[in-house]
Amino acid sequence: MSSSGNITYARKSCMRWLIKLFKGGSSNRGQVGGTHHPPQFIGDENMVSHAPVRSLDNRPRTDKEKEELDRAVSHSLDGGLKKPNGIGWRRNDEDDHAKAVQDDRHSSYPAYVPREYQPMGYRLCGGCNRDIGYGNYLGCMGTFFHPECFCCRACRYPITEHEFSLSGKDAYHKICFKELTHPKCEVCFQFIPTNGAGLIEYRCHPFWSQKYCPVHEHDNTARCCSCERLESVNTKYISLGDGRSLCLECMESAIMDTGDCQPLYHTIRDYYDGMNMRLDQQIPMLLVERQALNEAIVGEKHGFHHMPETRGLCLSEEQTVSSIQNRAKIGGHRLIGMRTQPQKLTRRCEVTAILVLYGLPRLLTGAILAHELMHGWLRLKGYRNLNPEVEEGICQVLSYMWLESEIMPGSSSTSTAPSSSSSSSVSKKGGKSRVENKLGEFFMHQIAHDASAAYGGGFRAANAAVNMYGLRRTLDHIRLTGSFPL
Repeated sequence: MSSSGNITYARKSCMRWLIKLFKGGSSNRGQVGGTHHPPQFIGDENMVSHAPVRSLDNRPRTDKEKEELDRAVSHSLDGGLKKPNGIGWRRNDEDDHAKAVQDDRHSSYPAYVPREYQPMGYRLCGGCNRDIGYGNYLGCMGTFFHPECFCCRACRYPITEHEFSLSGKDAYHKICFKELTHPKCEVCFQFIPTNGAGLIEYRCHPFWSQKYCPVHEHDNTARCCSCERLESVNTKYISLGDGRSLCLECMESAIMDTGDCQPLYHTIRDYYDGMNMRLDQQIPMLLVERQALNEAIVGEKHGFHHMPETRGLCLSEEQTVSSIQNRAKIGGHRLIGMRTQPQKLTRRCEVTAILVLYGLPRLLTGAILAHELMHGWLRLKGYRNLNPEVEEGICQVLSYMWLESEIMPGSSSTSTAPSSSSSSSVSKKGGKSRVENKLGEFFMHQIAHDASAAYGGGFRAANAAVNMYGLRRTLDHIRLTGSFPL
């Protein structure tokens, strides 16, 4: 209540008190002064006071009344501005408001606070950037959210579980985070399990980056005999019938019989002619099965063979070999109807024949032919008693050079410069697809990263010599010294 209201209220109370005082005075004019009267209840404030006795002085009544009136007003003002103990000066509406607040303290709902008193931006939702106010909210990493705005970064649905995953400041469902970060096997398409130490352990192909569970290396999962990729559960490989399998990409350009291989064989002979390395003798070339190739290796007295899988052989002994005469057909992920024919190979020069494993893609078959033809060229040109690192190394260089000319026509490295014009015309005829070019890059990668001493170490030493001195000078040095120039 304001001070002016207090004063007005005090004046009214004082006036009521004086009116009753005067009434009581007029009714007792005949009594003896000093007689004590019982207490009177004044007004509605329950204030107890004694009625004043009649004055015995002789001053005029009007002056006396003025003096008492001034004293009463002064006393009332002092008492009105200072609330007596136990008394609250409240209006009726104030009493009702206080009772409402008192009741709200025992209610289950929070006390209402006018909007103008709410601090703006007290809690902003990290999802919708709107004011949360005093409603339900979630807190995470120092940020607040409406419950419906705390969503998974991957699937965008609200997170209602007690457990979730965090990546930086982003929240995820646990299963969504696992789908996002936990590697899956590209063979069985299951999450790669953890090892005994709780770490995720998997295998990864160095070129294709195919990730797979370690168990697939020992559970008889089929592996492509050309590109080395493992067979997945949703892609069935073609069985070649001799323990080998071929993926569908490699199957697209696979050469399946001797007749199909003849054009490629003549193309590679032309490649040698373009580098002034002409082969004067006509060396027979046959496509054979795996078993026939292994039997020919056993009958060969000389030569170094890349184990555990040999894909080609340059024969120098007379043998009888079963070659593949017709192209087999695919029936239910298997090859059917393949026919072989025994063929006696008679030695007419230092080289009897070149044998290549059937069922390999065109580029891989060509790389094998280029390698074996180099063996034949060295023998026909009188290169004798070379150690495996030198002979296999220089043959791998010729294989690598031919692949490079096929998938990168017009390339002009030191080792391929003499054959760039010839190889460009050959590659333009092929019209190879992107898949086939990728396979060619893989076969080059295999040659460059071979771990064996003869094929891998020999290639890297031979390639360094050819890049520094050129192919012709390197071959002349090998003829004279039996080793690579330093």
